[in-house]
Amino acid sequence: MKKLVLMITALMICLVVRAANIVTIEYNGATATVTIPDELTAYVTCTTGTSSHVKLVQSDDVADGAPGEITYQLSGSSDDGGFEMSGSYKCTIKLVGVTLNNPTGPAINIDDGKRIELNANKDGGVNTLSDGTDGSWKACVYTKGHFELKGKGTLNVVGNTAHAISCKEYMQVKNLTLNITGAKKDGLHCQQYFWMQSGTVNISGAQANGIKVELDGKTSTGVYPEHENGDEDEDTGNCYLDDGTLTINECGGSVIWTDGEVVINGGKQNYDATKVSQNNAATGITTLQNEDPASVETFYDLDGRQLTGLRKGVVIIKKGNKIRKAIIK
Repeated sequence: MKKLVLMITALMICLVVRAANIVTIEYNGATATVTIPDELTAYVTCTTGTSSHVKLVQSDDVADGAPGEITYQLSGSSDDGGFEMSGSYKCTIKLVGVTLNNPTGPAINIDDGKRIELNANKDGGVNTLSDGTDGSWKACVYTKGHFELKGKGTLNVVGNTAHAISCKEYMQVKNLTLNITGAKKDGLHCQQYFWMQSGTVNISGAQANGIKVELDGKTSTGVYPEHENGDEDEDTGNCYLDDGTLTINECGGSVIWTDGEVVINGGKQNYDATKVSQNNAATGITTLQNEDPASVETFYDLDGRQLTGLRKGVVIIKKGNKIRKAIIK
């Protein structure tokens, strides 16, 4: 009996701690109600009062483990509001049926170089984010750190000034249904690598590339097997497609542009494979001499039609999980 009481007490303490680590932001038109639990007032400060343009500052003391990881929960609606947070410790942004349009800046901007999780809650309804036009910000949704887009809910994003979603390090998608219906630049833009584990991603109307993955440094580090455990040190410029459904269309540039390679391990890919650009080549074309047809899986022309074998000129070559253009002489 005593053991059962102790277990229940421990569970109650755990639930209290988790609840205490949630800062809620509820939007209502031109205002927002920011609720910071007493346990977090020493670590989180709201600098904007009741304005719908919410700015929070997270203390560096969080890194010492005082309150544990903090979750910022966004709900409600505003056609003139946004969310900004600055800090230096990992956190979660939880979307619970929020609709945000910021005509003068990004909808969400996280100035934090650590792991940031953006979680669309499955029970919170659809989440919709958009920004204004002709600004100088990097994306409608931006984070300085590595970005994990998760949750079993739905997130709709439009980037009217630059990218729809961008981060300075690697980007990961898991379970989420993500719909990007427009971007002045890239739909998804990141450095180091992009990793789609599962979920559904639909990208259309990007005026530049559907997905763009750049090296963070000048040269590739090579593939780290540990990237599956969230190793942010891998810097390959690769795009990993492991599972889920990726659909890209109506792009002004490439459907996928990478400094590295597109590595397809599974899932469904609905896009024009001839519009994939790899290895930072403007045309994606390399010169091949004496290509061995037996070593190549399939060949395509520039219209995406499968060929029966190699021929002179520009050919799309798919070998295993790699796709490239080549000039055959």
